[in-house]
Amino acid sequence: MVKNGLRALLLMVLLGASTGYGAAQGKAIAGENTDFTSSLNKPGRDEWFRDQGFGLFIHWSVDSQLGTTISHSLVGASDDYVNRFYSDLPKTFDPTRFDPNDWARLARLAGVRYVVFTAKHHSGFAMYNTRTTPFNIMNTPFHRDITAEILKAFKAQGIAPGLYFSPDDFYWLHQHGKTIQRGIEDVQPSHNPGLLDYDSAQLRELLTSYGPIDVLFFDGEATSLRQLAWKLQPEIVVTRGAMRTPEQTIPGQAFDEPWEANDTMGDAWQYQPQLDHYKSGHQLIRSLVETRAKGGNLLLNVGPRANGELPIEQEGRLREIALWMFVNSECIYATRPWIITNEGDVWFTRKKDGSALYAIVDPDIPWKRGQWQDVVLKSVKATPQTEITVLGANGKVLEYSNVVPKTSFQMESDGLHIHTMKSQRLFDKTEWPNPVVLRLTHVQPALVPPRVQTLGDEWDASSGSYTLDGELLEMGDSKSLEVGFEYRSIAGEDVHSRSAPWVALPPQTLTHPGRFSASLNGLPTSGRYEFRAVVRHPLLSLYGAEKVVRKAH
Repeated sequence: MVKNGLRALLLMVLLGASTGYGAAQGKAIAGENTDFTSSLNKPGRDEWFRDQGFGLFIHWSVDSQLGTTISHSLVGASDDYVNRFYSDLPKTFDPTRFDPNDWARLARLAGVRYVVFTAKHHSGFAMYNTRTTPFNIMNTPFHRDITAEILKAFKAQGIAPGLYFSPDDFYWLHQHGKTIQRGIEDVQPSHNPGLLDYDSAQLRELLTSYGPIDVLFFDGEATSLRQLAWKLQPEIVVTRGAMRTPEQTIPGQAFDEPWEANDTMGDAWQYQPQLDHYKSGHQLIRSLVETRAKGGNLLLNVGPRANGELPIEQEGRLREIALWMFVNSECIYATRPWIITNEGDVWFTRKKDGSALYAIVDPDIPWKRGQWQDVVLKSVKATPQTEITVLGANGKVLEYSNVVPKTSFQMESDGLHIHTMKSQRLFDKTEWPNPVVLRLTHVQPALVPPRVQTLGDEWDASSGSYTLDGELLEMGDSKSLEVGFEYRSIAGEDVHSRSAPWVALPPQTLTHPGRFSASLNGLPTSGRYEFRAVVRHPLLSLYGAEKVVRKAH
């Protein structure tokens, strides 16, 4: 295997020069913490978190009865709507089919290692027994502490407990005569001492009444509250508020630090029966694989129905993930990025102790059981000790056949050629739609990838355009490379969520490391955009950090 020094050098090449996400992003929304350099998460606990790989997010609150977006329907709502939301919805919230033990058993089967539950979302409704507000689960017909029951059930299945907490509190704003909204200073705890005291009292309840909490997710201004969390529970891992937590998107680059992608099964966080379009199980597994290949955890969301049941579509996707994880979880837990994230539709993870490399083959055309397939890896070099197997299969038996499905390989001038087969019968149909994982031991990197850095931007009022700057730091093994920039709109989105596609600017060719730039014009100055530098390697595109385009002066 690769020696530790060489492995560290290659990982630096993959990860690029900058992981300063906070400095790059800036504060796009008032109250959102993006300075992660002051995190008090203990290094050992961050490592523990990185090893988990897969978490379950649960968005559930009193407005699930309406099938509406969680909490946000209150922003811009009429007085009548707001008053009935706060006075009427608690009277009918009675999830009589709620069984957290069912949820926890299914989560364990799916390979979930930690859970994060919305103890309080932005509406201010507390899904736990609190003394701070009457707007809580105990003042409903259900009259049971849902948070306590969920944490107990998941702990019983060996799943680490975690909580989501919103410092933004629309109920508090409403009670104090303030307009309900987010993203402006006037509604932040730092500008409302009463709200900060209120939040602090609630957080203190959660972190002193429910035993050790492993993970804490702040959805809003976290600066003061995270200090309280670390004081009350020094072993806690603060995710949002102390590390990058992108929503509905996966960054283009890998990071040698803890981070977490937050994704929904459909379009919505809370249960919305009307217009939610669910991703396929394959798409969700692919998101898990890509996130792990880039060094992050996937926090996959479910939204229970108002009666306490998981929608059948969500249960079905968790069971599809469960089958895949039952076979392949070895490539997800305690892994770190390889020297490159992927070669086309083959993604890589490696055991952090260097004992194995995983090539996660995810072709657009499903593999058929019993058919030989050929895979060529250009970033991997075999040694005399190399062994390659398919996870889950013994390589000896193909049912109802005399064929011996043992994987073979040959190192050739253009890469490592692998001759393999999906032989294990997991579906009645011969097609297997999800990734097949190859386990490789005693292999070495076959190349050194290039390295690119996003620098910054300048506004030129005379031309009405931005100049984007980047730097090709290293060529790797290449004699010439295409470099350039991509940009996308982030108008109307918070600092974490991204939905618009990237748009590429015309590339240029470099034969030596150095700085490069490009003009970005024709954009409305009232919009918000971000950009990143890119280098096109023959195997894949590598990216610098995303940076927000500064406002035109």
